[in-house]
Amino acid sequence: MTIITSKSNNLIKKTKKLLQKKHRKHSYLIEGWHLLEEAQKYGAEILNLFTLELYADRVTHFDQVHLVTNDVLKELSDTATPQGVVAEIAYPNLDFPQQLKGKFLILEDVQDPGNVGTIIRTADAAGFDAIFLSEKTADLYNAKTLRAMQGSHFHLPIYRQDIFKIIKQLQEDHICILATTLAPQSVDYKAIQAPSSFALVMGNEGSGISKKMAEQADHLIHITMPGQAESLNVAVAAGIVIFSLV
Repeated sequence: MTIITSKSNNLIKKTKKLLQKKHRKHSYLIEGWHLLEEAQKYGAEILNLFTLELYADRVTHFDQVHLVTNDVLKELSDTATPQGVVAEIAYPNLDFPQQLKGKFLILEDVQDPGNVGTIIRTADAAGFDAIFLSEKTADLYNAKTLRAMQGSHFHLPIYRQDIFKIIKQLQEDHICILATTLAPQSVDYKAIQAPSSFALVMGNEGSGISKKMAEQADHLIHITMPGQAESLNVAVAAGIVIFSLV
């Protein structure tokens, strides 16, 4: 097997573009052995795999393996120290469910990739069934989001679309909608006994949930804070509420 030594190699140039959102039309990049193992374990379609000659024996069971030099691997990484392997993964082909039943998480315009990834990982750990992202929520395939998720996006379906179309279907399927907000009319999350099927909405870091979302929710909830801090990080707040509901 030959080793790609040039950063000007056409495949390398094409793959490097996937580090930018505008070029991610059908696939994205993951980095590191853990994410690669998760991708393989959960049946993700691995289109290309790039690694160093040092690790050739670790990837003999994969197709489309490309051995590269350290400098070339750095071209495909957004970290200062590449983790030895980068893989191009095809977007999953997800069919939106005809009927909703279970535990769902909705992120309305959460903008920090680290927060998005951490919240998704937390929902995965708590056994949620699916996640819905608003159109303005941070990119699921941003490198920071992927690092924070640690492979959770391989474990459960994640959909991005008009958030209020999702709300409409949830209402049609009689799913209880719980939205977090510091509004005066909200109640402490501990006072809510969640039904077996529900959707939890977490809002934007700065402005919280939208007025329209507040109007659509069945229950507005908050975390009572006896200390002096005005608010909690959205990922921390999500963790507290998520595990209180399951």
